[in-house]
Amino acid sequence: MLRKKSNTKKNKVTKILAFIIPIILVIGGTLFYFANRYLIEHVQISDVAAYESQVLATASDTAESDLTASVSSESEAQAVFDDWNYSDDSMTIKITEVTTGDGDDTVTYYVADITLADTTSLRTGFADNAFGTNIIENTSAIAEANDALFAINGDYYGFREDGIEIRNGVIYRDDGVRTGLAIYKDGTMQIYDEQNTSADELLADGVWNTLSFGPALIEDGEIPDNIDSIEIDTNFGNHSIQGNQPRTGIGIISENHFVFIVVDGRSAGYSKGVTLPEFAEIFASLGCTDAYNLDGGGSSTMYFMGRVVNNPLGKGEERGVSDILYLK
Repeated sequence: MLRKKSNTKKNKVTKILAFIIPIILVIGGTLFYFANRYLIEHVQISDVAAYESQVLATASDTAESDLTASVSSESEAQAVFDDWNYSDDSMTIKITEVTTGDGDDTVTYYVADITLADTTSLRTGFADNAFGTNIIENTSAIAEANDALFAINGDYYGFREDGIEIRNGVIYRDDGVRTGLAIYKDGTMQIYDEQNTSADELLADGVWNTLSFGPALIEDGEIPDNIDSIEIDTNFGNHSIQGNQPRTGIGIISENHFVFIVVDGRSAGYSKGVTLPEFAEIFASLGCTDAYNLDGGGSSTMYFMGRVVNNPLGKGEERGVSDILYLK
């Protein structure tokens, strides 16, 4: 009788364990997947500065790059600047704060009007000087590590594993899937379909930097009709880019004449953010012939001469990003 009861208990325990263990394994596996996908750092290149130096050392334009660095350093001594402006022989930067509307409809954004003598002055910096996924630092920290004068957040390449990523004349990724942005050494900028070309072709054509986010806000002087319905990377862990949002974008007026805009948002009474069509209209009003949307939301940050210019989410707190565009 006792043995029978004992066997009955063992059978119940075995059934319970047989039910619970698979659930625990599924939950554990799911948690590991998402942690591995979105939280755990995966470093592909641990020292980007050394890697770029090695790659560019074999490139035909190495001497040109060295000359640019020399001219920039000489110009620094002749610089004229204040909290909102900078000018020397290699670049001019003029930052303007703009506020429109009132009450809950208030929008605050920052426009950096920039002209360059040489587009290779516009560089990319990576979080922790490393390339890979889930590697993040605040925009200001990446800027300071690169002795940046001016910076904005980039395309958050580290959130995904695809796209064409050419940075500072070096190919890092070649998996075209979306509408990208190419910035050329000759001071021009072009919106292009990543799936119709390759990183090698772009590099051969003189591309200095590419960004992979979007959508295009202005292309060949026209605002696309469908930008208020386009979604970018709608996979788990990403948010819709529609509606009133904080935003970061880059536009071009003419050769080597760029406009960088950061719109604050999600902060009632300070700035509600803007829609994509509204963002495009701001660039158009400034005379941009092409403009491109970058990572936004809590990532949207503008940095100038040691300080964060805007007020991310109205809280003054930056969110970690994987990359920046900067001027040194």
